[in-house]
Amino acid sequence: MTAVGTMVWLSSELMFFAGLFAMYFTIRSVAGGLWHERTNHLEVTYAFCNTLVLVISSVWCQMGVWKAEQGQPSRTGKLLQFKQWGMREWYVLAYLFGAVFVSGQVLEYSNMFGDGISLNSDAYGSMFYLTTGFHAMHVTGGLIAFLLIIGRTFTAKKFSHHQITGAIVVSYYWHFVDVVWIALFATIYLLK
Repeated sequence: MTAVGTMVWLSSELMFFAGLFAMYFTIRSVAGGLWHERTNHLEVTYAFCNTLVLVISSVWCQMGVWKAEQGQPSRTGKLLQFKQWGMREWYVLAYLFGAVFVSGQVLEYSNMFGDGISLNSDAYGSMFYLTTGFHAMHVTGGLIAFLLIIGRTFTAKKFSHHQITGAIVVSYYWHFVDVVWIALFATIYLLK
């Protein structure tokens, strides 16, 4: 039931982001000249590297899911023996990469703001910050979920089916925000 409920909830989140994309393309269609001028301030290489960080975090998350499904909450060997890592270690790594991604977004916002592009500067600024900002908030929510799942591995006496399910639904969410970001990156940075 938890997994199905999460999928239904993610479907509603998909509709939310579809609305943001619709707003983005609608405003872009009526203010094309503004887009042509403002997209010159985008740092595509930087954003690509930041995107790569988020995609890699999704890989680490999936590694953690596989370990959770095997019933291995934590490592069974030394720290640098990656094959013996458990769900906790992979989720910590995914968390760190996700935190780097959000930090990269904050740095990018700072640079854009320095270039005079803010939420209330014009239609482009509004759409840039609304789309990427809501995504950053969703990633931050995913980071909190990672912390909760990681924390449960320290407090629980036994790694139960409920904990495995919790780890899996967090991965659903994390993969979802990853795919949404890939679509945002293609729309904002590649289509310009």
